[in-house]
Amino acid sequence: MAERIAADGLVKRFGSQTALDEVSFVVEPGTFLVLLGPSGSGKSTLVRCLAGIEHLTEGTIALGGMTVAAEGLHLAPERRGLSMVFQDYALWPHLDAVHNVAFALRRTRVPKAEATKRAGQMLERVGLSSHGHRYPSQLSGGEQQRVALARALIGDTGLLLFDEPLSNLDADLRERMRIEIGSLVRSSGVTAVYITHDQSEAFALADQVGVLQQGTLVQFDTPEAVYARPANAFVARFTGLSAELSGRVVGRSRTTPGCLEVAVSSQPGRRPIEAHQGTCTPADGNIRIMVRPSAVHFCPPDGEECQVVGSVTDVAFRGRGYEHAVRLADGGQATGIFHHARFARGEIVGLTIGADGCMAFSGHDSGEVDVAEPLAAPDAATTLTQSLDALAVAK
Repeated sequence: MAERIAADGLVKRFGSQTALDEVSFVVEPGTFLVLLGPSGSGKSTLVRCLAGIEHLTEGTIALGGMTVAAEGLHLAPERRGLSMVFQDYALWPHLDAVHNVAFALRRTRVPKAEATKRAGQMLERVGLSSHGHRYPSQLSGGEQQRVALARALIGDTGLLLFDEPLSNLDADLRERMRIEIGSLVRSSGVTAVYITHDQSEAFALADQVGVLQQGTLVQFDTPEAVYARPANAFVARFTGLSAELSGRVVGRSRTTPGCLEVAVSSQPGRRPIEAHQGTCTPADGNIRIMVRPSAVHFCPPDGEECQVVGSVTDVAFRGRGYEHAVRLADGGQATGIFHHARFARGEIVGLTIGADGCMAFSGHDSGEVDVAEPLAAPDAATTLTQSLDALAVAK
């Protein structure tokens, strides 16, 4: 049965460093939640607190209506009714694939023969029916990840946790495994919490996305809402931009509700850009316009619809067409601009920018993406090793 997650005021400190700062959210049963953020943002710490590997400094966690962490209370991982898939797979090297999967049933009353049979069936479900007697050293990275996923699923828990499970795989295999994980988790009907720093992976998998910045949950919403209406400049930048432009507000849009008209500083005399109002106000003098790739289109540089002019600096063939990079007048660059035809390097081009995918933020909302070293307790590695057994058999 899928579990409901309720996290309230989660704080985790390692000495003087705060890894989680008043994080609160609710995940309904059967939801696929992806936690997104750069290194050091608190993603892994948050998942480890949910799993019971780390002790909270403050706050409460309830899983399926049962409080598992609070002041003076900490339930061990094996008592939380969850399974976990680790970044490094955490397979036992002395056990073959079928026995690695069956290991998750070791502490149940399932007879050994039945456990082995069920493990074989689970391996078949993940496409490894012919690999049951191979040891981890005889499996590829993708095959090891499938074994780890089968072990997590066979426990029949209501909550699955994923600690960046695809980061060690190459791009093609990562995409195929992403599809398999999404399909298998949803067919199982469980609640899932998945962490990643890859925004495309997050948007492809998630029902809900939680964006973390320096230990703070800055946005918690659907993938579509996070992409279309980022809560601040950090979220906008971290989830993928084509360009950033400086400008000033010259009025409100008369055609698009909720949008401002912004004159681009480096493009005097050209038609203003319409941008959704982010953290700025019409009175702000220094505006940052953040533009998604889907909002940028080529047009004649001397045409009336042209809003920005630049020169093509790079062209990449993508099969269905070409992606271009364009150097702008202010020295900035617009990237990922798609067109079915190829523009030559050095060619002067015009760009028109649609309101859908264009956001205006205050100049003081810099949105810098700080990549810090992940915070961890001095004995975190030992704690994790000691917890593998418990998590592998958690039910």
